[in-house]
Amino acid sequence: YACVGGMPDVVNIFLENNRMDEVLKAQRNIVRSYKDDMVKYADRSMKSSIKECFESIPKQLGKENKKFQYSVVKKGGTAAKYAGSLQWIEDAGIIARCYNLMKPELPLDKNADQDIFKVYMCDCGLFASMLEDGTQFDILQGRLYGYKGAIFENLIADIFIKSGRKLYYYRKDSGLEIDFIIRHQGEVSLVEVKANTGNTKSAKTILKHPDKYHVKQAIKLGDYNIGRAGQILTIPFYMAFLLRGY
Repeated sequence: YACVGGMPDVVNIFLENNRMDEVLKAQRNIVRSYKDDMVKYADRSMKSSIKECFESIPKQLGKENKKFQYSVVKKGGTAAKYAGSLQWIEDAGIIARCYNLMKPELPLDKNADQDIFKVYMCDCGLFASMLEDGTQFDILQGRLYGYKGAIFENLIADIFIKSGRKLYYYRKDSGLEIDFIIRHQGEVSLVEVKANTGNTKSAKTILKHPDKYHVKQAIKLGDYNIGRAGQILTIPFYMAFLLRGY
């Protein structure tokens, strides 16, 4: 090593890649077992449509508007053909839906539009394993590119799911979009997930109009220290599990 400059770094990268390959292989074996179960347990008429729905999830989350669209599953796809298949995957505990709210008010469940939703994987690691080869190493290096929003949103969705929360978001055609809406400390809270340092334009717009939206607080999750700027609480990703509804 002393004779060749930079050799330790090369060796470390080689070992890191080998470890990643082992993890990725294990994760993809789990994903493969999911698909095997789809073939084994699903009704014969639904086998292919369930698999198509499942395999479309990365593409669904990679879109700018992450609303689940049956036409993304397959060109010309409709709810009549795929809704039952998506429900099968959800019932199996593989995915969770995040419903769009007609208005960001309590009770959240009452204001949810059951026909407009996003879909997140209940295991963020398995979601990453479904992405194109090489993307996993890019993630570890901080090179997230087109999937950066999807990866961090799925991470927070995963945390909320495991905390027993139902998932909700808010998106209007006017351009307002909030990644998640939760009950926090007994009040509606806007939750913005930031893969990079970014503004919270939609959250600030909503907070400026309390008479219209009845929202008094927002939470920004990202690679930050704990802080507060007016009505916006900033906390690091790993503390998302500490957010309480009461």
